[in-house]
Amino acid sequence: MLVLNDSPKNGALPPAYAGLLGRDAPALVLSYPSLSDDRSPTPLHDLQALAGALRIGHLYAKDEGFRPELRSFKALGGAFAVARLLQVWAQEELGRPVAPSELMTPEIRAIAAGKTVTCATAGNHGRSVAAGARLLGCRAVIFVHRHVAAERLEAMQAAGADIEVVQGSYDDSVAECTRVAAERGWQIVSDTTWPGYETIPGYVMQGYTVMVDEALSAIEAKGERLTHIFVQGGVGGFAAAVAGHAALRYGADRPKIVVVEPERANCLLQSAQAGAPIRIDEGEPTIMGMLACYQPSLVAWRILQATAHAFMDVPESGAVEVMRRLAAPRDGDPAIVAGESGGVGLAGLMQAAADPKTRSSLALTEASRVMVIISEGATAPRRYREIVGMSAEAVLARAPADIAG
Repeated sequence: MLVLNDSPKNGALPPAYAGLLGRDAPALVLSYPSLSDDRSPTPLHDLQALAGALRIGHLYAKDEGFRPELRSFKALGGAFAVARLLQVWAQEELGRPVAPSELMTPEIRAIAAGKTVTCATAGNHGRSVAAGARLLGCRAVIFVHRHVAAERLEAMQAAGADIEVVQGSYDDSVAECTRVAAERGWQIVSDTTWPGYETIPGYVMQGYTVMVDEALSAIEAKGERLTHIFVQGGVGGFAAAVAGHAALRYGADRPKIVVVEPERANCLLQSAQAGAPIRIDEGEPTIMGMLACYQPSLVAWRILQATAHAFMDVPESGAVEVMRRLAAPRDGDPAIVAGESGGVGLAGLMQAAADPKTRSSLALTEASRVMVIISEGATAPRRYREIVGMSAEAVLARAPADIAG
């Protein structure tokens, strides 16, 4: 299904978000401690063969499977939010300004040792919060719903987090996390917002601007400008960071932003239909577990109302098809490892390109220059092997001659 954004707020991003997501945001994020010393941009692949098959001019894939530590863009969000929080706590306790460069000092780590951060997650955000807490010296308690894969729980525990499993959906885990945090005085580091809770998820979104800036700068260096970006939905924070930064960077000449969700968890699409953010009922679980969200983030929704051009959803088979297609590309395109939620933007593009009416609605032509974001690699390696038929390591080891078609 495709829903065009006909909101009267479309094209009018509130000025308050300029500092959060604008040109200066990536440099601010990079001034804080990072999960890795390697701050090299992740790859931007030029998928020429697939672009030809889809009858578009260029197809670029930003590959977050190479993001250090977590193999996901989430490494940029939760950990950064923990660092911003620790800076605030330290300034309050010491009664003086605290520079980002001080956050790893013994004085500040002593303050961190008395703090507990918490969040609800489907996997990758929780790993980022847990890893950020470990880096900076805090305790982390992570709430997960019952459908989160065991190997993702193991990864969060390996990052030093305590895990609480909630018998319900992602939104139920959010509610339980909120309740327990209020009782115990823990600080929630969520990637979704609700009334009265917006600042910290804003930090999470701000962290993602590093990835957006990397990709857009690389494309600009080629002397090109994108016409479309297909980006994953979820609660909307990731899509809002992409759309908001692009809007602030390019103004009215921004690329068309198409937000893509699973059919089984399409809260943004249904909110666009309703004209307001709504909670949808949880149904059958989706294979796209990182996107199994049933209520939009309020801040993200406001940004997407002003910057997204369309919302669409894809079936379960779309995610599987993309994982396998990227693992076994044709005619010289590189092999790419995409987790179950990692290639959903590309699944949306492939679905849109195959339908004449959708192509027309989105102005997709043979001259279009499109970017998709492979938002995660094989963050659940056993699950990836089951779906694709080989390990991520085997996919990346294949020589071009092995995958020519």
